[in-house]
Amino acid sequence: MNNRTTFFPNRLFATRRDFLRCGLLALPSLALPAAFPRIAWGAGSAVINVRDKGAKGDGNHDDTDAIQDAINALPGGGTVIVPPGNYIIDAMRAVQLRSNMLLQLDPNATLTAIPNNSPRSHVIKVWSANNVRITGGRIVGERNNHSGVGGEWGYGLNIQASNHVHVSNMHISECWGDGIWIGAIGPNGNPVVSKDVTIDNVISTNNRRQGLSIGPVDGVVIMNSTFSNSNGTKPESGIDIEPQAQGLARNITIDHCIISGNHGTGMEIHYNVSNVTVKNCTFRDNVGYGLLTVDAPSQITIIDNVMTGNGLVGLVIAGQSSHIKAIDNTLQGNSSRYARRIAAAIASPNAAAQKRELRVDPGTSDVTVSGTKF
Repeated sequence: MNNRTTFFPNRLFATRRDFLRCGLLALPSLALPAAFPRIAWGAGSAVINVRDKGAKGDGNHDDTDAIQDAINALPGGGTVIVPPGNYIIDAMRAVQLRSNMLLQLDPNATLTAIPNNSPRSHVIKVWSANNVRITGGRIVGERNNHSGVGGEWGYGLNIQASNHVHVSNMHISECWGDGIWIGAIGPNGNPVVSKDVTIDNVISTNNRRQGLSIGPVDGVVIMNSTFSNSNGTKPESGIDIEPQAQGLARNITIDHCIISGNHGTGMEIHYNVSNVTVKNCTFRDNVGYGLLTVDAPSQITIIDNVMTGNGLVGLVIAGQSSHIKAIDNTLQGNSSRYARRIAAAIASPNAAAQKRELRVDPGTSDVTVSGTKF
């Protein structure tokens, strides 16, 4: 077993435990962050209001066609404006964005999915598109009135095989599946991946499967966002990086995010994943683990995070995870589902802290832990 773990003087570190995978496991302004490059609008810079294409926003009328007509009417680049209102969307058809466009929703604009019985649906799709911005507004899924019983693929926002996509200042909730999916299109092993995707200041909450799932990608930044209260069908995590056999997910940064109250694990990182940095995040009150690396992800840096009040161990490095650095994290009050561990921590705080807060399994390799605060 190739397992090399670096210990640092005067630091507490996890002892071996049998690996028990948990089976549960007012919005800011719409200003574009300076770090995001301006989109080249192509042949034109048209501005089209969806009301001019017949959208009503009255909470009763199906506005899918009117919004799609506005998008399709862009001559080669431009902006679609969605004023305040409740726009009813047929998620079986979806609103499909195109390249070189901005979908600008008023903070008081909501896209609400019509209930359906399908295992798979989408409110907004960004597929095979380049240079797309989405900002403002809300997406509300149809989980509460879904008439089917199977499936877990009812998405609020689905981004696949697309490049240079920026989503900001949006609230997504009540989806039958994931609030957000970012991934690829194509066969296992050779898909067309999404590249250069940024999610900034987004709240994804009370979705049935996950707040955010990431498949095969190259270059994703998730920042200043909240992923909370996923519940209904497993894994029920806040964030799940799960490309599996389809392809590689790499170069991902999760920064200044809150992952809380999910019925599974706060964040999961699986195999075919490399070069992930998780920093300055808070993982709290999730029913499962705080953060879990499992299977065989590599080159993972976990730095300056707080993990507290999670039902299982705060930070778990498991499976064949390799080249992992966990630096200056605060782990406190985890394993809250186990009264025995809590009692042990009271009786012997230092020894118990290793078991309830941090765990590194024997199949892992090249794991470095330093500066942990229990």
